[in-house]
Amino acid sequence: MENQIVPNVTFKTRVRDESVEGENPFRWEDKTTADIFSGKSIVIVALPGAFTPTCSSTHLPGYEKQYQELKSKGIDEVYCLSVNDAFTMFQWAKNLDIQNVKMLPDGNGDFTRLMGMLVKKENLGFGERSWRYSMHVVDGEIKAQFIEPGKMDNCPEDPFSVSDIDTMMAYL
Repeated sequence: MENQIVPNVTFKTRVRDESVEGENPFRWEDKTTADIFSGKSIVIVALPGAFTPTCSSTHLPGYEKQYQELKSKGIDEVYCLSVNDAFTMFQWAKNLDIQNVKMLPDGNGDFTRLMGMLVKKENLGFGERSWRYSMHVVDGEIKAQFIEPGKMDNCPEDPFSVSDIDTMMAYL
């Protein structure tokens, strides 16, 4: 998909809003593909699921740890995308103390489906999830993708060899 434009979708996000009363000072905010990618150099790390072992122990923390180095290479923002709802993504980031990488909930899998990365993980009881990959996107155009090998429904393994922070840093 390199040199192609990212799919046009609307992400259902939650943003902090101090004008909202109560213990949950957040409101819904739609973010479009244009809001996220237009005029920017973006790194996306797409993961199968919040709170899952590899995603939580290594993959997302690797991008968080090297966030400033990514910024120094001209990256405007780093997003973690997963087929999870906004509430789950928020709690996952809170649990891992993610301060810099922005969480991007693709709760319905719309972006992931249009990227051709939606796979069944029914063998694990996950339903449909994102295949593991990362990509660099400039002004909505995919410049590079690092897709884990063996993409298939109900994959018996969880490959993690090319979508990591080291591969992205070497590319940049």
